Amino acid sequence: MVASIISENWGRLVYLGLLLVAVGGYFFLEVRRRPSRTLQQAAIWGLIFLGTLAAAGLWSDIQRQVVLPDQAVMSDGKIEVNQAPDGHYYLTAEVNGTPTRFVVDTGASQIVLTQQAADRAGIDTNGLAYIGQASTANGIVATAPIRIDSFDLGPIHDQKLRAVVNRGQMDTSLLGMTYLTRFAKVEFSRGKLILER
Repeated sequence: MVASIISENWGRLVYLGLLLVAVGGYFFLEVRRRPSRTLQQAAIWGLIFLGTLAAAGLWSDIQRQVVLPDQAVMSDGKIEVNQAPDGHYYLTAEVNGTPTRFVVDTGASQIVLTQQAADRAGIDTNGLAYIGQASTANGIVATAPIRIDSFDLGPIHDQKLRAVVNRGQMDTSLLGMTYLTRFAKVEFSRGKLILER
């Protein structure tokens, strides 16, 4: 097995060496014939190569931040969402008419809003009573109980939902079990989350 790995790597090295000699030789001849034009083209190709490497290295971060998974909502009260590259499932619901991004979290007992999301939804976070506590990866954080007047996820409409606002630092609001148990069916299947009322 070790011998096959060595021979496979040796073959790659020989191939890369020959490629380097061919490209390097062509570059050397072109530099002698037309130095300024060849160096300009080499710089352009170098920048393209570096840009491609950077994009490939950051692709998972770009997908996570910009390219959100499609949320397919069907008229019969069924919602399907694809798993994101980071392994989570994200849904966008309207909280008091304001689009809010949630991560589906079966480990969270409730709907948890970030302070920013609560502010955008018209909830006065400065006037809340942070009397609850939640245990998170960052330690114990204070929470304030609230009621969400309207909560729309596609065609599904709920009113007066209990939730909490988290006083700690959170990137995304959480869609916890008190909301998920309102569905007759919650299924994780082949990279899809299926919710059905």
